[in-house]
Amino acid sequence: MDGQILLACRDVSLGYEHKPLLEHLDFTVWSGDYVAVLGENGSGKSTLLKSLLGLTPPLAGTVYRNAQKKGELGYLPQQTPAQRDFPATVEEVVLSGFLNRKGWHFAYTGKERSEALMHLGKLGILELRGKCYRELSGGQQQRVLLARALCAAKELLILDEPVTGLDPAATQDLYKTLRYLNGREGVAILMVTHDVDAALREAKHILHIGQKRWFYGTAEEYLRDESGRRFDAARRIGGVL
Repeated sequence: MDGQILLACRDVSLGYEHKPLLEHLDFTVWSGDYVAVLGENGSGKSTLLKSLLGLTPPLAGTVYRNAQKKGELGYLPQQTPAQRDFPATVEEVVLSGFLNRKGWHFAYTGKERSEALMHLGKLGILELRGKCYRELSGGQQQRVLLARALCAAKELLILDEPVTGLDPAATQDLYKTLRYLNGREGVAILMVTHDVDAALREAKHILHIGQKRWFYGTAEEYLRDESGRRFDAARRIGGVL
């Protein structure tokens, strides 16, 4: 694949207290890529995210984080109830995305304020800039957090279950936004999700983390692989993923 490497795992083993959950993981996220991370509960998806973000070192192997070194990585975590009730304006929440770049300088520049408003407009929520974040719907809050993540990064977004708790309309709206950011803006996306249908429809590559094995490839390759066939069959009969 042409482009720049933003994230990569090279023969990586992940786990805790020297007990591996996942071994010999090898995959690459390129500029403009869209990677969906699938897998059963407890398979190691959260551990993978922590390693990709530099929060937890791998047990073995190398995690290459070019986007993070350049300050071009934005992270959209799962929201907690406390975060949903955060008493700040939408504009204040979005501007906070710049804090990781600012060090000890807390005053926002005019350029940063203009960029924050640009991202709010891009996501169709500019009219909410003065609203209190806690008063927004779940879908509106996710758009605000996405605008915040875009202030932190221009090249790569990492999203952890971004549609959890959203109604069907808000879910499809968020996927449409991600499609625009990836296809029109060239933002690479790595998204952990349980929404298999959306992963197969939206993503360019699938990373499946299973018990003692993993898969990385296109959606078509995934459905031909043992991991994809078993995971898809469990989903169709209402199995727990």
